[in-house]
Amino acid sequence: MRLEAISWERLADALAQRADGLKAADGGPWPKIAIDGAPAAPTAELSAAVAEALRERGRSVHLVSTQGFLRPASLRYEYGKRDPDAYYSGWFDTGALWREVFGPLEAGGSGRVLPDLWDPVTDRATRSPYQQLPDGALLIVQGPFLFGHWFPFDLSVHLRLSPGALQRRTGQDTQWTLPAFRRYEDEVDPAETADVVVRADHPDHLAWNGPTRGLV
Repeated sequence: MRLEAISWERLADALAQRADGLKAADGGPWPKIAIDGAPAAPTAELSAAVAEALRERGRSVHLVSTQGFLRPASLRYEYGKRDPDAYYSGWFDTGALWREVFGPLEAGGSGRVLPDLWDPVTDRATRSPYQQLPDGALLIVQGPFLFGHWFPFDLSVHLRLSPGALQRRTGQDTQWTLPAFRRYEDEVDPAETADVVVRADHPDHLAWNGPTRGLV
């Protein structure tokens, strides 16, 4: 894979430019974007920057974090609090994401989505109100393990960390999650799945494959 250097600012602008002309593959009015990566990668920051760049272009954007769609602690910790297999396949409520986010944004859907469902701190439902997305609004979903669930993304971005960088940038208290990301690499191969791959081993020295995909 050929990669070229890019800054965070240019990356956000290039992704916003691509997203601004995006059409939903299902023919509906709501294009959907994934920004996938481990917690050690700045998916939230990049998502916010892309959203801001899109809003400057006059586009409505709805941001969703998988952190707001965790399962209750009783389910997440069924096999202990540090089980990497449970973290990989049992922590995030993909069914709720389908029901409360992707389903309403299908062609002919209501456009009425939940911004989040569960608060992991209080371990209770957030009770956030539904939000009505106007036609043409873009959905950006950010977080780990976004690929492999058949989510209908129209543009997918993967922030890639090498195994060494991932280990260095993962906190000591969450080193136990590393086998889950090795499993994700083996089973899903996100760098092959994504439309755009950003190598983010060093936060000040990015490289991406965007220019080879016609994104700039």
